[in-house]
Amino acid sequence: MSREFPIGLTPPDWLVRNLRAQKAPVNWPAVVRAAIAMALPLAIGLAVDRPFYGALASMGALNGVISDTAAAYRVRIPTIAIPQLFGAVGITLGAAVHGHGWVAVAAVTGVALVSGMISTIGAVASAAGLVLLLTSVIGAGLPMPGAWWLAPLLMSGGGLLVLLLALLAWPLRSGVPERAAVADTYRRVADLLAAGGSGSGDTLAYDDTRHAVTQSLNQSYDIILAHRAHHHGRSPELTRLLAQLNAITPVVEAAPAARLSGHPLPPEVPEAVRHLAAAVETGYTGPIGLRLPTPTTETARAVDHALRHAAEVVTSPDVDPRGIDDRLGRPAALSIRAARALRNVTLSAASWRYGLRLALCIGLAQVLVSIIPVPRSYWVALTITFVLKPDFGSVFSRALLRALGTVAGLVIAAAVLSEVPRGWWDVPVLFLLAPLIPALTPRGYGYQTAAITPVILLLSDVLNRQGTALLLPRLVDSLMGCAIALVAGYLLWPESWHTRVGDRLADAVEDTARYLEGAFGPNAVDPPARARMRRRLYRNLSAIRTEFQRALTEPPPTGRRAAAWWPLVVAVERIVDATTAARVRVKHGSAPPSAAEVTQVALQLRELAQGVREAETLYEVRTDLTGPAGSVLEPLRQEVAAARAIASPH
Repeated sequence: MSREFPIGLTPPDWLVRNLRAQKAPVNWPAVVRAAIAMALPLAIGLAVDRPFYGALASMGALNGVISDTAAAYRVRIPTIAIPQLFGAVGITLGAAVHGHGWVAVAAVTGVALVSGMISTIGAVASAAGLVLLLTSVIGAGLPMPGAWWLAPLLMSGGGLLVLLLALLAWPLRSGVPERAAVADTYRRVADLLAAGGSGSGDTLAYDDTRHAVTQSLNQSYDIILAHRAHHHGRSPELTRLLAQLNAITPVVEAAPAARLSGHPLPPEVPEAVRHLAAAVETGYTGPIGLRLPTPTTETARAVDHALRHAAEVVTSPDVDPRGIDDRLGRPAALSIRAARALRNVTLSAASWRYGLRLALCIGLAQVLVSIIPVPRSYWVALTITFVLKPDFGSVFSRALLRALGTVAGLVIAAAVLSEVPRGWWDVPVLFLLAPLIPALTPRGYGYQTAAITPVILLLSDVLNRQGTALLLPRLVDSLMGCAIALVAGYLLWPESWHTRVGDRLADAVEDTARYLEGAFGPNAVDPPARARMRRRLYRNLSAIRTEFQRALTEPPPTGRRAAAWWPLVVAVERIVDATTAARVRVKHGSAPPSAAEVTQVALQLRELAQGVREAETLYEVRTDLTGPAGSVLEPLRQEVAAARAIASPH
């Protein structure tokens, strides 16, 4: 019979959240690429009696495997190639200062500052900054063979091998990942209609499904719009996919109205959306039969109208690019975006703050290992580089998971280094270990660390032939790096553990007030501009939800404070839903609200935003919302009232 833990032995909630494996499908093509790209260079190096060269190329392939996260072929080029370029620069700089004492300390610390600052630009820049610092630390800590250009050439070659393997199927599967992304968005919307129109009252399931829709829309728009920035609308396939994404937007907008109506949607409605998803994925453009029941309410008419429009767009073989508006705005030219990113990095307080945090930790590590003799001391700085990535998650959680993952990885490495003969046996072992990295990375950072640790130790053993003597120093180095990151990169920066968690949420509430006025106010904007407002608002709310979920993995007080604010995050999402539902109802026959109603609700939203911004803990505020009971804004008033009274003083 199972027994419950005594109260004193029950693990804290933040620890359970950290250790819980995330659900994610295995990316089998990435698994195969990792096995080939990391084992092949080592095999070639052994074949020509240059195992050191092969190990360096395999390390470069490891950087490529870590960056190999994009589904679309065009996106894989920058996500893998750009970090490799920065990696070549990093290994060159590191090798140039190897053995130069305090010059090396200053140089690596300076690279850490630059790495931290550029990491705030975006996902690709963050990966590039990570690889830049990793390779510079390796170059400064290990003697590189041959001429100055050989090490960067070998490491970049290993990373570009991953890119080559990732692009092999492009001629045969061109456009398939893009269609799959848009089809996934349609299926997520079908799930939303099923959850919102079921009448079951399961608001938690609906909120989670709506968040999944937002994430899928974000991913699809990012892929399609990024491609159109290069094609300038000349690609009929991308234009058609963008039209299909725009066509599903009215269905997404109608979902909150269907949920708030109280009338469950017939099962034929979400099934019709899944039917459209299959057509999108296969590129089908023939006749499509939608078996939709006759709508009987205004919300049912809104859903029916949106679905039939989506079906017409999905099955249309030709789309006029002049009639397609980019709901998020087409990305600017690359030169403009680069100049904007450079300006933001150099002028942003957040980029300087993160860069200084990373530089402080790396500088301390380099000074420490310069004073205290630590074998292969570059591992301390490598650990800090991986841990101190706030854009990858909580610093505290990553330090904890790094320590636990290192211990688990050392167990695997101990078995490999003690039982497997050195030489050609390293190739099949690496062929088996490398696929674990892309397979376990989506499960969580601790699982990724457990997969990467034995691979790096195996390659390190090829370089220095220390065998199991590597194990204990690596554990000590990792624990030292985690300790430095926790103290100098976490505890010494109050914003890390004492963040005013309501600032971004208050911005979202103010944006909601502007969205309400843009939808119903005297200066209402046109539908495309309103759609862009709504998409940006949902995108920001999705980022806020992700940020709060990360905060829940922090120990008290941050985790406890985030848990207290979490209901308000959900309440603001429902406010946006109610605003969207009101707009849909007006479009399909309901009377529009009066200007006084709109002004009153917008004022209440701004007061709520001000209260959220100024509060360290939630408190109950006055709620004074009255209006016509039959108004389309009545559900919105109820959601605003619930948000303003969602918590009492603690």
